[in-house]
Amino acid sequence: MGMDGIPEGFGQKMWVPSPQRIAEANLTRFIADVNRNQGLAIDNYDALHAWSITQPQQFWDAVWEFGSVISAEKGDDILVDEARMPGARWYPTARLNFAENLLRCKTDKPAIIFRSETGREEHYSYPQLRQAVAETAAGLRAAGVTVGDRVAGYLPNTPYAVIAMLATASIGAVWSSSSPDFGVSGVLDRFGQIEPKALFTADGYYYAGKTIDCLPVVAEFAAQLPSLCCVVVCPYTRKGAALQQAVDDAFPGTSNIKGVATLSSFTEGFQEAELQFEHLPFDHPLYIMYSSGTTGVPKCIVHGAGGTLLQHVKELALHSNVTADDRIFYFTTCGWMMWNWLVSALALEATLLLYDGSPFHPDGNTIFNFADDHQMTILGTSAKFIDAANKAGIKPKQTHALESLKAILSTGSPLMPESFDYVYRDIKEDLCLSSISGGTDIISCFALGNPVLPVYKGELQSLGLGLQVEVYDEQGKAVRLQKGELVCSAPFPSMPTGFWNDPGDKKYRAAYFERFEGIWCHGDYVALTENNGLIIFGRSDAVLNPGGVRIGTAEIYRQVEQFDEVIEALVVGQQWQGDVRVVLFVRLRDGLSLTPELQKVIKDRTRKNATPRHVPAVIVQVADIPRTKSGKIVELAVRNVIHGEPVKNKEALANPEALNLFADIAELAAPT
Repeated sequence: MGMDGIPEGFGQKMWVPSPQRIAEANLTRFIADVNRNQGLAIDNYDALHAWSITQPQQFWDAVWEFGSVISAEKGDDILVDEARMPGARWYPTARLNFAENLLRCKTDKPAIIFRSETGREEHYSYPQLRQAVAETAAGLRAAGVTVGDRVAGYLPNTPYAVIAMLATASIGAVWSSSSPDFGVSGVLDRFGQIEPKALFTADGYYYAGKTIDCLPVVAEFAAQLPSLCCVVVCPYTRKGAALQQAVDDAFPGTSNIKGVATLSSFTEGFQEAELQFEHLPFDHPLYIMYSSGTTGVPKCIVHGAGGTLLQHVKELALHSNVTADDRIFYFTTCGWMMWNWLVSALALEATLLLYDGSPFHPDGNTIFNFADDHQMTILGTSAKFIDAANKAGIKPKQTHALESLKAILSTGSPLMPESFDYVYRDIKEDLCLSSISGGTDIISCFALGNPVLPVYKGELQSLGLGLQVEVYDEQGKAVRLQKGELVCSAPFPSMPTGFWNDPGDKKYRAAYFERFEGIWCHGDYVALTENNGLIIFGRSDAVLNPGGVRIGTAEIYRQVEQFDEVIEALVVGQQWQGDVRVVLFVRLRDGLSLTPELQKVIKDRTRKNATPRHVPAVIVQVADIPRTKSGKIVELAVRNVIHGEPVKNKEALANPEALNLFADIAELAAPT
């Protein structure tokens, strides 16, 4: 380990932006605007960040102006009750509409380029997108949906999801979506809490070469949502008469579900509809997002329209350098906040590249093919995909041009230093590799990329502008170059407006503000580096504690997943003889078994590169590792299983059957 617990192997400079890139960056132009308008002389990012947190009102107002936010009224006040957290209010008299800001582009350029796993494509220009939104919004109004009503989406990542969301936002209703791989219980655990008035669904979707029919599941859960006044079926795997027949079969005349229609029927007669935008308060609900739900019924997190817009404009324009010339992609589902983040790039008049299906069908080049075919400039994905591509021997530098690609964004879990090596060695040398981290809780990031700063191995480049992010030790003291809790000690616009149906904000306060009074505690175990970047060691609630020493799980994954034999790993702490011991589970390549020799080299490498405390006491081979729908491994659920405790909400998992592999393992049985 390095000084003060920062591991060796981190911090090597991997990429430096060219003087031309820096000069042309949105961030450079923003600094010039701030200096001119505020009479300042800011000349580097650290100085800009310091100003942004000491003068939050001036900073966020500068973002508003830089992003040319469209509003019916802005008002004079920017922030009231600044000392209250939660409770501070941004732009209390402003009135705006989120969809209006995303549909600002009037030129005939591409707004969406969509590719299915089957290779089929759909293209929407901005005028075509505006028209589709206008027709869908008219259909919603005709169905009785109005300001504040909830509209749910059970959709794959297709243009219809974007259209339905924008139509919902245009009339001031609240959008909430999940991916169509959720089962009945998982959907009801989410949508059942918010009582949607309308539901958009696909008839089916494609994944890994298979066609999955959604309609039987939809019919079952829709029947248990009495708040629904309409169900709109969007065509994807069927069209025309085949689609109508499938809808009729799934929802027979005897069904008690009201207002079932195909999308074409739903929008029929509204071809001449014009876009109308309801101008509403800054904190009017826009999205309801959900916690992972692996420890109980998911929390319904409400995000306001203005805060989401302002934060996303900041992150996309300043931290990701998105412009109207960009074609931005994120591999995501409609159940992950990265979908909401991606769609906001429309506010910068960029082109969205959407893909739905498996990123490894028919092979691991699928996303890179898409990048070449449509001049992708920003490629967003998960740390898990980058690691899997590396393990699969994918080398796009040898097989693809990737001429337009200027940045790769990674999130979902910590990006290991070895993945930095892989990207620059085997994908492309001249690009900004931005590991980013935040969460559904804030629908944005606390630490993320930076187009004017170097990339250092294993580090997130910078703390987010306007966010007073700190690292606290156990006593609540701010520390540097030392592991601790990621906190935010001042209000910011994209804090949730609250949780749905949470009188007195009791659940909301308990989730983030109990650990340190009046301070947002995010639940990540991290360290600030000498480069003013961030290293993430894992989730705080999954931190191991053998012998009273706190160990982030990512520190062990980094050592284990370097072995070619290991596809992925999961580590937990097991209560053992009055202490905690480290238990490591590994999924190996097909045909391999966990030999004593492999166990020894895993332990030896961990001991050498970390500490003796990191060395697993037990290593167990498993056939699969459980993960959430967005691909995150679920350490807490596995920890519950090995201790004989219940897992409260298996519906949140993509592969809940994998949990059975962790029950009654002989190697973990207590001695008799």
